[in-house]
Amino acid sequence: MFVLLLILIVTLVGLGFLHPFWWLAATVLVFAAVRHGRDHGGDSSSVEFRDYKERRDRQERWNRRYSRQNRARWEREDRRDRERRG
Repeated sequence: MFVLLLILIVTLVGLGFLHPFWWLAATVLVFAAVRHGRDHGGDSSSVEFRDYKERRDRQERWNRRYSRQNRARWEREDRRDRERRG
């Protein structure tokens, strides 16, 4: 895969001498390859930490969202229970 990408980039650079548009295409392709390699080629611990952090943030949002809604319901139920007993 990397060899094909390298051949494509070299070809686009060569075609750039005919028309500068191909240099732009080669630049975009190199940028995308470097960006993709940086995101997915990192060590697994950073990927695992990123996944952990996303799960933790999602869980915190879930807890904030539903604990507020449920807190009011629980307080109403507790109030009703106290009224029934008292």
